[in-house]
Amino acid sequence: MKTTQTNPDIDIIYEDNHLLVVNKPSGLLSQEDHTGDPDILTLCKEYIKKEHKKPGNVFLGLLHRLDRPVSGVMMFAKTSKSASRISEQIRQRTIKKKYLAVVEGNPPPNGYLTHHLLKDEKTNTVKVVKPNVKGAQDAKLMFHRLETVKNLHLLEVSLITGRPHQIRVQLSAEGYPIWGDQKYGDSKNSTPALHAFRLKIDHPTLKEEIVFTAKRPEFFPWNKFSASDSF
Repeated sequence: MKTTQTNPDIDIIYEDNHLLVVNKPSGLLSQEDHTGDPDILTLCKEYIKKEHKKPGNVFLGLLHRLDRPVSGVMMFAKTSKSASRISEQIRQRTIKKKYLAVVEGNPPPNGYLTHHLLKDEKTNTVKVVKPNVKGAQDAKLMFHRLETVKNLHLLEVSLITGRPHQIRVQLSAEGYPIWGDQKYGDSKNSTPALHAFRLKIDHPTLKEEIVFTAKRPEFFPWNKFSASDSF
């Protein structure tokens, strides 16, 4: 697989004249913040500048984000036209996202979760609140249990809405927090086992449906499960 040849190195899932799709490593920022730590947007711009010998500033549109500890599919627009067309799909909720999550507790085989969430900007945390709370947003997702190994469960999660920390908060609220999630579980580990596995869009210029998938991590707890990555 082709990579960005940056530090850290990033697997490239797909690239054409309009889109760049990569598999974001866990622990990497989606975009630059106050910490000054490496971020995937800057690294991908570096790749395009070097790979395609682009002078000056490189345009690369950040279309969506993943939380720093979350790995998986991230898509960037290489032109303003594709950025506009993909952003419209995001607004219309026609883009379909699927995640893999390793959770604790005792989740049922299938589930449909709906909550109202409120984000605290000062602490960068999200909590479940009553529907009439000012600023609360509805959050909906579906999940399917793929496999169970001892006390850990591999879930396939389909987002219906896209809210900050949504999967982590909703699963935790139901009693099956994501393994490794210090913020919304009781884990002492620092990396939640949450991976953006699949992204389906209408290509901005080809006008055909296209699906991107990102191979899940190979370390614990992911390596405990035998389920295929071709869900």
